[in-house]
Amino acid sequence: MTQAWQIRPFCVGDEAALRKVFHASVHGLAHPFYTPAQLQAWAPADYDILAWSERMRTNRPWVAETADGAIAGFADLQPDGTIDMFFVAPAFARQGVARALMARLHAQASQQGLLHLKAYVSLAAEPFFTAQGFVVEARQAVERAGIVLHNARMGKSLS
Repeated sequence: MTQAWQIRPFCVGDEAALRKVFHASVHGLAHPFYTPAQLQAWAPADYDILAWSERMRTNRPWVAETADGAIAGFADLQPDGTIDMFFVAPAFARQGVARALMARLHAQASQQGLLHLKAYVSLAAEPFFTAQGFVVEARQAVERAGIVLHNARMGKSLS
């Protein structure tokens, strides 16, 4: 089912709910592409609450909500055109949440006069980003908690 998603700015107090979306998204949607050890390294159950809260307050993500206020996903765009975080809760996957968030990021990029977007995209999210016009610029291996994960640096020209 596709519905109209409310896309709103991050509010202080969203941090714990966004962490739940992040953890559920990684473990619920990326598991076909990564091992359990890789998923645990990427999104451990135990995490530094203060560091996560600071990251959310610094990144100021856009939050997608249902009409009744359930958080369906979140994404952010940094001043240099980097999409740092982009996650959708598994219960809302393939329902237009990611498209709505991406449209909001594109509107923000336009308002900021950005000419290029880039993102470090998981293997699970690569098809979505490709469908949104991003191209793979490089493949890379990153280390999290001593475990190597593969992803793609993707970019999109807005000019």
